[in-house]
Amino acid sequence: MTRHRGYTGVKMASTYESFNLRTTPEKFYIEACDDGAVDVLVIDRVSTEMTLTVRRDIPVSAETVPICGLMGTIRLVAGMYLVVITKKKKVGDLLGHVVWKALDFEIISYKKTILHLNDNQMQDNKAFLSMINNVLHTDAFYFATDYDLTHTLQRLANTSPEFHDMTLLERADQRFVWNGHLLREFITQPELHRFVYPVVHGFITINSSSVNGKKFEWSIISRRSCFRAGVRYYVRGIDLEGHAANFVETEQLVQYSGAKASFVQTRGSIPFYWSQRPNLKYKPKPQISKTINHLDGFQRHFDSQIILYGRQVVLNLINQKGSEKPLELTFDKMVTSLGNGMIKYIAFDFHKECSRMRWHRLQLLLDMINDTQDEFGYFMVDADGKVLLNQDGTFRSNCMDCLDRTNVIQSLLARRSLQSQLQRMGVLHMGQKIEEQTDFEKMYKSAWADNADACAKQYAGTGALKTDFTRTGKRTHLGLLMDGWNSMIRYYKNNFSDGFRQDSIDLFLGNYAVDEADWITPLRDLKDWKFFTLPIIMVVAFSMCIICLLMAGDTWTEMLAYVLFWATASIVTGGLILFNGRDFVDAPKLVQKEKLD
Repeated sequence: MTRHRGYTGVKMASTYESFNLRTTPEKFYIEACDDGAVDVLVIDRVSTEMTLTVRRDIPVSAETVPICGLMGTIRLVAGMYLVVITKKKKVGDLLGHVVWKALDFEIISYKKTILHLNDNQMQDNKAFLSMINNVLHTDAFYFATDYDLTHTLQRLANTSPEFHDMTLLERADQRFVWNGHLLREFITQPELHRFVYPVVHGFITINSSSVNGKKFEWSIISRRSCFRAGVRYYVRGIDLEGHAANFVETEQLVQYSGAKASFVQTRGSIPFYWSQRPNLKYKPKPQISKTINHLDGFQRHFDSQIILYGRQVVLNLINQKGSEKPLELTFDKMVTSLGNGMIKYIAFDFHKECSRMRWHRLQLLLDMINDTQDEFGYFMVDADGKVLLNQDGTFRSNCMDCLDRTNVIQSLLARRSLQSQLQRMGVLHMGQKIEEQTDFEKMYKSAWADNADACAKQYAGTGALKTDFTRTGKRTHLGLLMDGWNSMIRYYKNNFSDGFRQDSIDLFLGNYAVDEADWITPLRDLKDWKFFTLPIIMVVAFSMCIICLLMAGDTWTEMLAYVLFWATASIVTGGLILFNGRDFVDAPKLVQKEKLD
């Protein structure tokens, strides 16, 4: 891993913090309202040109509303739209910098009317607006006006003074800039960068804690990658560039008496080419591609991981039997074939080891990797900015979704790192355990459970499973019931609404671009006869079966014959629906996903 030059502490070029949006029929004026600011960003609503002016040039007739920031612009069927943040909430102070969570947004058309569209175009434009709103209101988007949330503390220390003088937009890690596509018009004009900032998607919590009378700051930042982003069943594995689905970089930060420490982990989908398309079954069978060279993409993935994070220990938590077994065997084989001494593979059958509430057996995995975690260490700087320690490797955890099992393991590894950090900083006495600090332990577990819920909602559509263990340290029967409920909600969403969610993400991130000049709709979904006919037949047959049971016939043999006939009809049609399951699920329409099976 690259060595570090020391934490410079140089403040980067910050963005403006507050704005007024002033609107006329011809132009948008985004006025910087910071003390001493006179700059105004002018957007021509006809030519879409962006320029800078000063406050005195704003027409007095302009309609004025306060806004919290700009997400950027996007082109839909009706033309360009301006996306602004209208409400925000302070998350806390991270290393002395305010972090905000965007709560509400507005999408404003450049055009004064959409009467130039025909009926189909109006319907498509409305659908696209609904998609953008769907992404914007998927909790949670975060930003800071004078701190780079896209980089870890260790990466920020490995920079030159010139890097710290760059604008937030110029220096941001593009993997984690979720409004990057919306800011494409701004990126080429550095003079406009003070009006915009990179927005990250994932989870951030910032907490003040006290142990032994010593107050310290403790935070979690989970950065969700916008490369190969999507929803649970439609985005699995990696793409041709080696980007893994549901890749999340999670950093745990501690600050005490000027000293700072950081521990970084990653999660991401099993990094070769596989799919698991919804087909109405509760758990679709994973399919591994037989036509693509897995090793090329696999190597690209880990080459980038090693450059960014150093040595890799892969914690594969999936089942080692049933439908998940081929994935585990292939993953093991790929690591062996790669022959890279920088990667170590550890398979741990989470469900088998922890079955029947035996969650204490997670200690078996921790015991296997304790020495490696000590070797990797963590990043730490003292109050003067001198680098004391570097993190020289990273644990890359995954299960099938990289959500529930993964988060449990990550929280345990992070606790062990925090234990060492607080002892080295002098907050914990030698021999003291975090688990013994009741108030902090409760906050710690709650924060990691909240992290699990946030990542799960963004990928799977519901809160995480197994969070009762993360929150309380033990598995409960109530937790099992809640997991069952969340699993039912996931089943419905994955089969009947995730196509729309996937389209929303692809549109927002620019994976699909609207061409208003040559518009051909991709949104018309012509279903064949099976989609309408089979469900009707099944409902009618099942209803007749119930009616025959409730209404006595002349003889019991006659009633039995009717019941058997209609029951058979409902079972046969139900079987046909399951057999043709993919014709009944809500599939993405904008971007053709890889078909690996």
